[in-house]
Amino acid sequence: MNKNTFKTVKLTKGEMNIYDFGEIKLHAYKTNDFIDDEVFIVEKNGKAVVIESPCFFDNNKELEAYLNDKEVKGMLIAYHGAGASFLPQVPKYSTQNASEYSSIGGGKALIDNFTGAFSKIFDNSVHKITDIIEEGKLTIGGIDFIIKRTNEAFDIEIPEINVVYTHMLGHDCHSIVAGGGHADAMISELKGYIEKGYDLILTSHYTPENLKDARTKIDYLENLKTIAAQCNNADEFKSEVQSEYPQYSGQNYLDMTAGFFFS
Repeated sequence: MNKNTFKTVKLTKGEMNIYDFGEIKLHAYKTNDFIDDEVFIVEKNGKAVVIESPCFFDNNKELEAYLNDKEVKGMLIAYHGAGASFLPQVPKYSTQNASEYSSIGGGKALIDNFTGAFSKIFDNSVHKITDIIEEGKLTIGGIDFIIKRTNEAFDIEIPEINVVYTHMLGHDCHSIVAGGGHADAMISELKGYIEKGYDLILTSHYTPENLKDARTKIDYLENLKTIAAQCNNADEFKSEVQSEYPQYSGQNYLDMTAGFFFS
């Protein structure tokens, strides 16, 4: 599947890019919100499973309206636990660590920060998990998913369409990298995607990407470590990274990365 082969449906605020795999359709919802969220809907035989949740009230309403003619069988809540006004009656699936990440861990800290930044337009309520899941195969609505636990939450493989979902990639934007060890873990994960030959890589903050994008990100992460080793403080690090990647978006993520490398 070519990452640029999709049908676009323009919505009032966001847009939906629809990838047709035959029996399965993948709906990639670009929210156009302040933190560039992406939400994914996997549809098969009229039944749908939502991966992640939008977290701004206007996006919640817009996506609910889009899903009105589909039978939503469940939501997989991994890294984005906020937005509980979205589809409140639908079963919510999550691992124990992902649930804790959103309710008391690092995800909760991010939710608090976003609440301070965006106030009443941001839905800071956290989804109530109805089904705690484990690693391995999970079937919802006749669609098979493979759950892989991560330090913070979990990634999702969709074998029927040879697609994987993880939190962040973004081949031409900065990401939150929590130091050299985290960079190495990300590199290892991306190399694993390349070895498995996934058709698409889905992430929470970017449109679907491919293996070429994964290689670009590996080079970026390796260079981040090199730059950090040559710098003495966060400001120097940020300046050097910006000089090498002047067109990259995600300045707020670079700020956070600098804080981790030079805490």
